[in-house]
Amino acid sequence: MTTFSVLVIDDEEDFVTTLVNRLQKRKIEAQGVTSGEAALEALAKADFDVILLDIKMPGGMDGIETLREIRKRQPQAEVILLTGHASVETSIEGMNLGAYDYLLKPVKLEDLLVKIAAAYEKKSTQDKS
Repeated sequence: MTTFSVLVIDDEEDFVTTLVNRLQKRKIEAQGVTSGEAALEALAKADFDVILLDIKMPGGMDGIETLREIRKRQPQAEVILLTGHASVETSIEGMNLGAYDYLLKPVKLEDLLVKIAAAYEKKSTQDKS
């Protein structure tokens, strides 16, 4: 099985830690950060295949602003938006900015793993073409 890398961006530290650990147990390279600014620092150091991005984050950069920066810095990465606050407008904006998909939190791990695998598959297909 090919290993791929996932970046988890969410302001809820417990969520990030738990999800990163669960992904790593499944032999997925995973890293987590708790802000848009920290995500940009992580993107400067490594390339990621799939990025899980919380839309609603307090502080400097929200998810949509972070997504815009991800698109500039790593346009090849597939981004899955996560939100606990379903907003059709924000989700549509995210999809228009090139997000692969969006999921409502709480999300079942198995559902999330299916989405991550599908996003990685799309990315690797594009890399080959």
